[in-house]
Amino acid sequence: MKILGILNITTDSFSDGGKYLEPGAALFHAQAMAQVGADIIDIGAASSNPGAMAVTPEVEIARLASVIPVLKQKGLSLSVDSFSTDVQRWALAQGVDILNDIHGFADAGFYPELAEADVKLIVMHMVQERGVAVRTDVPSAEIFDRVTRFFDTRIATLEKAGIARDRLILDPGMGQFVGTDPANSLILLRRLPELKARYGLPVLVSVSRKGFLRKLAGRPAGEAGAASLAAELFADANGADYIRTHAPGALRDGLKVLKSLGQDR
Repeated sequence: MKILGILNITTDSFSDGGKYLEPGAALFHAQAMAQVGADIIDIGAASSNPGAMAVTPEVEIARLASVIPVLKQKGLSLSVDSFSTDVQRWALAQGVDILNDIHGFADAGFYPELAEADVKLIVMHMVQERGVAVRTDVPSAEIFDRVTRFFDTRIATLEKAGIARDRLILDPGMGQFVGTDPANSLILLRRLPELKARYGLPVLVSVSRKGFLRKLAGRPAGEAGAASLAAELFADANGADYIRTHAPGALRDGLKVLKSLGQDR
């Protein structure tokens, strides 16, 4: 299982907005996450939570450009988290390893360029087709079928465009991305084995400090570490191939303990 350490170089991310906006702080944090267990640094320069403000592609690129060249020089594996085609195109030119799109690469006009590239693609499901997350009521009885319908269609479309299936990583979405009911995220976590069996592709889970966990634990984002770790360890035990987290060190430690107890998969 691979760990993605979250690096938000934003002003309004729900848990650490503004904390790593200054390039020096961002570079230090990225290297610190790599040292404690992050295999990949997932860099986002525009927030996607329901309260996020719009950020132009030019601003996203400027923020990313302040850290990506240095991190590449240091040999870190990098992912760029953006749903802007302009930003994704720029990231491809920088030679990043992964593109991470909350809308699962909805821009068909970009497919020829993606087909020619060799980066991995994190294809995420989200209940909205465009823009940042919007608080949406989705009945829990419908969420798994919505996820599989999305993946059935999007995977087929990407493959038809010449994008190799083995480059895809599936993210069913969590938290507000799959609706306001915490049960939706819990259902998807429990049913991870079904997603893996259905598609035969690696699956990524990103639950770190998400609202559904904060509701369950009754904790603010800054105190949601224990709840996040519990859900991440559950995801690993149920087949997650990648976990995206704010606390890669804590997750790596937890995995070491479980392995020592003979519970690794």
